[in-house]
This record gives sequence, structure tokens and C-alpha cells, in this order.
Amino acid sequence: MTGVLPVALEEATKISQALLLAGKEYVCVMRIHSRTPEEKVRKVISEFTGEIYQRPPLVSSVRRSVRKRTIYYINDIEFKNDYVLFRVGCQSGTYIRKLVFDIGEALGCGAHMAELRRTRAGPFTEDKSLVTLYDLSDAYLSWKEDGDESYLRKVVQPMENALSHIPKIYIRDSAIDAICHGADLALPGVLRLDSGIVPKDLVGIFSEKGEAVAIGKAFMSSEEMAGLDHGLAADTSRVIMQSGTYPPMWRRGSRSL
Repeated sequence: MTGVLPVALEEATKISQALLLAGKEYVCVMRIHSRTPEEKVRKVISEFTGEIYQRPPLVSSVRRSVRKRTIYYINDIEFKNDYVLFRVGCQSGTYIRKLVFDIGEALGCGAHMAELRRTRAGPFTEDKSLVTLYDLSDAYLSWKEDGDESYLRKVVQPMENALSHIPKIYIRDSAIDAICHGADLALPGVLRLDSGIVPKDLVGIFSEKGEAVAIGKAFMSSEEMAGLDHGLAADTSRVIMQSGTYPPMWRRGSRSL
């Protein structure tokens, strides 16, 4: 497989959870084991959009139990002899080679994955985010030898970019150090938030300046947060910002702010 592979450096490894759960997009080349009319192939492929059941293949890193996964779309379908190229957007954890195998079973002739390229991983896309190791090496040398860090800043992105796909809650400066010590986020600490948050959603907790403070899970919806003035807004599941970055303005012994 080729394509987009986000790599987190140092403190940015703390946001890996958000990337692992993000949706993916692939361009796949499927080889059908016998000549099949294009109309039939298109019809069968269309039946695999939406929620599907999938058992991971024999060679996989997870337990082989049947699970639900969502295929958001399969489009840009092209044919050449026994090969079919298509673009697929899917939920994290979907095995494309198993999807191809299942399409082959539904066709009745069998199929296997001949080639796969990941074109999107969460907010990172091939056309805007992809850099090669050669690019990274050149940028590092430019900084090391000439003191020019501009190219390095283009190829190594801020960790906040990796959280651009999840809803955000922006908090007061006075609440930041408490969150950095593991406190849950209480509503008095909330300044503003994105719409569409539902309970148990993964959310990014950000400073007013747009700095990533933590990742958490929402206890309530956006509407509930906006309509209440007390209670817990989110559970702090992963602290990103180092404690002491903002001065402590919270009472010792309190569990949330």
C-alpha cells in the first residue's frame, strides 16, 4: 500500500487516538477472476455502501470477530479488462482487501485486491498534506545548514491540524491548568463550542488562542452545554498541553473546572 500515512512526533503522539478513529479514503484496484459485465459489477459494488458487516482477514492485527463498518461512498469506478479501479471512503478499521473479497463473492466469480493507495487519513489528504522522506530530509538540511526553518514548518505541521476533523470546545485561560492536571471540564470553563456535539463524542479541548489542551469525551450535547451554566461538559481522557504552560487559577483539591 502507498499514500498518506500521518506520523506523530514527540508530544504529538498524544493525539494518535483521534487519528486512528478518523475516516479514511482509498483508491483501490480490484482484479475480478473472470470477465463480468460492467453493469453487474457496478450494481454489486453499490450494494456495499452504507453499513456492512465485516470479519477481518486472516492476516490482521485484531481479533477476527464480525463487526459493523460504514462505507460512506464508492465512486470513480473505471474498468480495464478484468481490473476495476474505484475510490472508497470508509470508517476507520475497514479492511479494503476484505471488502474486495466480499464483492468478489457477491459477483460469484471471486476477486482480489491488486493495488491500494490511501488518499486521505482524517484531515490529511494526498493533494494537500503528502510529503516524502526526501522532502523532510531537504527541509531538515535547510534548517541545519542555513538556519532556514520555513521549509521545515511546511512539512512538519502543528499537532492542532490533526484535530481539525473533530468538534472543539474552547475554554477559559483560567481553566487550562486544571485540565492539564487531569480535571474534567466543567461548564463554567467553557467559552464557546462547535455545534453538533452529541454525548460520548470525541472532542478537542482548545485554548482561546487555538492551542490543543486535551482530548475528551462529551458528557452532553452542544445544545445542553449552551443552555446550562453548571455541570460537567466533557471527560478529560488525554492531556496534550504540559501543565504549567498557563498559570494555575484553580483551587487545589477540586476535581473539575
